[in-house]
Amino acid sequence: MGDSKAQNLQIPRRSATLRSMVEDNLRKAIASGTFKPGQRMIERDLCERIGVGRTSIREALRQLEAEGLVVSYPHKGPVVASFSAEEVRQLYVIRAELEGFCGREFARHGSREDIAKLIRAVDAFDRAAQGDDQEALIETKTHFYDVLAQGAGNIYVTQFLTSLHNRITLLRVSSMRQPGRLPESVREIRLISEAIAAGEPERAEAACKQHIENAARVAIAQALTGQSNDAEE
Repeated sequence: MGDSKAQNLQIPRRSATLRSMVEDNLRKAIASGTFKPGQRMIERDLCERIGVGRTSIREALRQLEAEGLVVSYPHKGPVVASFSAEEVRQLYVIRAELEGFCGREFARHGSREDIAKLIRAVDAFDRAAQGDDQEALIETKTHFYDVLAQGAGNIYVTQFLTSLHNRITLLRVSSMRQPGRLPESVREIRLISEAIAAGEPERAEAACKQHIENAARVAIAQALTGQSNDAEE
């Protein structure tokens, strides 16, 4: 583990609780691909890279395990979660239904302020897609989904989607790296925002579902490739 990465993961000891800061750093590192699916999360190494004690690392790893980002195995310890093709398919099926609901309800009830916020989120993601800052790319895409869910006005759907997105973040980084997928993703979420801004619930719902179905095809194909590689090894 290189020194440059270690510097990026160092955190200042300020007002937020130390554990939450460690959680956030590890969550971002997993989302960005610094820690890859199946990679062991070795406490000693994490302590050195982040600059905190083992208690803080263990508490953070327990929280990430509860979110589905980390899995603990006997005699191996915590590793970054990975998903089979069938698990990926099931995740995206539920996600398509929930986000389709969000698009429909947002188009029906979203305020002008909500719609303006959504359009700004799309523009921010578009700008990030034209650069090479992986963290900005993930943050702006996640923000778009947060605004979409909030605009639907259903707190329970927002909670369910937050839980799903913690897992889907593991798949999103590599899927957006596939040739041609990133500009398609920008185009798809812009279609979602346009349908919502026009007040067209059915079109917004269909655009949301189409976006997720397209993303699912890429994610499932990658999961199948990973399973094939595991079998060869």
